[in-house]
Amino acid sequence: MALRKINPTTPGQRFKQISAFDDITCTTPEKSLLVPMKKSGGRNNQGKMTVRNIGGGHKRKYRLIDFKRDRDGVKARVKTIEYDPNRSARIALVIYEDGEKRYIVAPNGLQVGQIIESGKGAVPEVGNALFLSDIPLGTVVHNIEMRPGQGAVIARSAGTFAQLVSRDGKYAILKMPSGETRKILVTCKATVGSVSNSDHALENSGKAGRSRWLGRRPRVRGVAMNPVDHPMGGGEGRASGGQPRSRAGLLAKGFKTRAKKKESNKYIIERRKK
Repeated sequence: MALRKINPTTPGQRFKQISAFDDITCTTPEKSLLVPMKKSGGRNNQGKMTVRNIGGGHKRKYRLIDFKRDRDGVKARVKTIEYDPNRSARIALVIYEDGEKRYIVAPNGLQVGQIIESGKGAVPEVGNALFLSDIPLGTVVHNIEMRPGQGAVIARSAGTFAQLVSRDGKYAILKMPSGETRKILVTCKATVGSVSNSDHALENSGKAGRSRWLGRRPRVRGVAMNPVDHPMGGGEGRASGGQPRSRAGLLAKGFKTRAKKKESNKYIIERRKK
């Protein structure tokens, strides 16, 4: 997983820095695990725009990812490492002993031909999914459940991981990618290792066209708008816009939006650093 710097033959190529895709072993996805993906363009079921700056982009098909890893005790062999247009991480096609095929989020260091498993008797090695009660303290994990059987919701994007710090009764204490320390039930599953494609954060598109391929439309800054369009708009000359806030008027950059009486507050031991 390295980055490829392009020769500056055109202005768009000058600062372009993209993945070398040297970790990918197959370019054709598994047909049985593909489903159609319809673009909304940011419109709801009434055709009204509810999310701005979305539209266009390359046509994609969704890859069905196994976030639950619920085939306990059945070994699977890694067949391919593939590119997924719907996420920043790489995905791996695994084939179980009975022939069933599934996609999983590929961790760093996962190799083609490697045997992986999940559940109670699994060894805490890269790619194996275990209950938090069975993972050694200090282990780096990803694809973490928040409720037993829910499926992974934490640490799924490229290069992310959490660390199992300690256990306290029925809870495991994890240090999250954000720096937050929180409790999660030990009956939740997590996969050993960190997510692949850790160089993703260092990529540079090089040109606006690449954002359009991803379905991202141009975004106008609030301070460049009129007062009728944005709370930060208007003013004589290049006004700063005053207190940073959203289009709806909600304060930004430091203003806390989390509910003070939120039920899950009791599970957070230490908040993330500012």
